[in-house]
Amino acid sequence: MITNPVTGTTANIPSASSSSAIPVNMQINQAQFLQLITTQLQNQNPLSPADPTQFVSQLEGMSQVSSMQSMQNSLAASQIMSGTTLLGHSVLAPGTTATLATGGVIAGAVNAPQGASQLTVSISDSQGNPVTSFNVTPEPSGITPFAWNGTTSSGATAAAGQYTVAVSATVNGSSQAVNPLVVSKVSTVTIDPTSQAVDVNTDSGIVPLSSIVAVM
Repeated sequence: MITNPVTGTTANIPSASSSSAIPVNMQINQAQFLQLITTQLQNQNPLSPADPTQFVSQLEGMSQVSSMQSMQNSLAASQIMSGTTLLGHSVLAPGTTATLATGGVIAGAVNAPQGASQLTVSISDSQGNPVTSFNVTPEPSGITPFAWNGTTSSGATAAAGQYTVAVSATVNGSSQAVNPLVVSKVSTVTIDPTSQAVDVNTDSGIVPLSSIVAVM
């Protein structure tokens, strides 16, 4: 905080911990900050000059804010670059919807719980109607891949489109739901201007960059 010795008025200067809470239209840049310091020096009471250590503290606070903003910008740029390298690639990430292309397959994986003896993958259409289900034997490593070739339980070929994937695991004779991982193709990359989080848009929906398990 800066106090004008002549007028007695005060002004708040953003600190490293409070800058994000100040509205954008009330924040100042480095040039404006230095101008404010200069004006204060010009208007101070000669008989009662301001404490010089106060200026040092204020300058340190401005430096911290500037450094944090620089780090945030660098991190955002790095995340965007990481996201753009995925364009056109397929990724494995948590999800319950996947797109079946004509003549294609829906692939995914399951992190099988400890003690699982069997995994059951269930496929439903966009209206929630059951299409088929099949069993998969858990891998010793825990990550078990699966794939559906588009064949329904009646032996027909399912139409291209989006389908819902659900997985259950049999553990000690009891069934429990397991969150599946699905493979989807990345089309675009976006960044949230508020959180700076990077999302990749796939043919199965939006996937946070941080949740991607593997790149195909």
